[in-house]
Amino acid sequence: MSQPLRDTARDWLAAGREAVVIEVAAFKGSVPRETGTRMLVGRGEVAGTIGGGHLELQAIEAARAALAAGARTAWQQDIALGPTLGQCCGGALTLRYTPLEAEALAAWPGGTPRFQLQLYGAGHVGRAIVALLAGIDCRVWWIDERDEQFPPHREPAHIDRLCVEPVEAEVAQAPPGAYYLVLTHSHDLDQRISEAILRRGDFGFFGLIGSQTKLARFVHRFEQRGITPDTIARMTCPIGSPGITGKEPEVIAVAVVAQLLQCSSASG
Repeated sequence: MSQPLRDTARDWLAAGREAVVIEVAAFKGSVPRETGTRMLVGRGEVAGTIGGGHLELQAIEAARAALAAGARTAWQQDIALGPTLGQCCGGALTLRYTPLEAEALAAWPGGTPRFQLQLYGAGHVGRAIVALLAGIDCRVWWIDERDEQFPPHREPAHIDRLCVEPVEAEVAQAPPGAYYLVLTHSHDLDQRISEAILRRGDFGFFGLIGSQTKLARFVHRFEQRGITPDTIARMTCPIGSPGITGKEPEVIAVAVVAQLLQCSSASG
């Protein structure tokens, strides 16, 4: 269950916005999305997806027809993708349509985020990464000692801003197995945060922005401070999925988020 979509549903409900929740209730064979996938359909906007294409287009039209008619009860629709819609997937599924109400929202199961991340740094790269994570089912603590560096707009509810000092003290607050990204404005601060992460040692992923030269310098300092080589070797620097080149913040962000998703998929 996507936490960002749940947050959107809660916001729509609080605003009194009429909508229909479309859920994949069951499926057989090859279908675009699995059981439990949901999307929201309002009179003029849509959030989430049940797989796109002709299936989703027809589902949106059915939901909006129900809104126009003032329907207040739930109903289901059985669809064979090949015979009904001419899609090549070949599977079949059942869609459940439910008016967006407090009771329906409360019935949504709580999902497990793909990863829980402490992201240190609100500079250009940090902002670009957060922009991509806004639509991904994860939990993020975005940390910087400079409150003015955060953008004026607010992020979705699954992304929390923290303006604290000393920044490195937040490492102790992360849950076991958390992911960490360190990309602050200061090499000295990067080093302090990185040392705290390595000494804790239970990270699921730890990425440090920087070059091979920075990596070599940090490794030497950590070894001098008694951190074991095996622990240091688990640190990723430079960051980003291999094969994606470019130094623009947006390109780096794509490569880094891809790396986080690869890591969480491998560990899942």
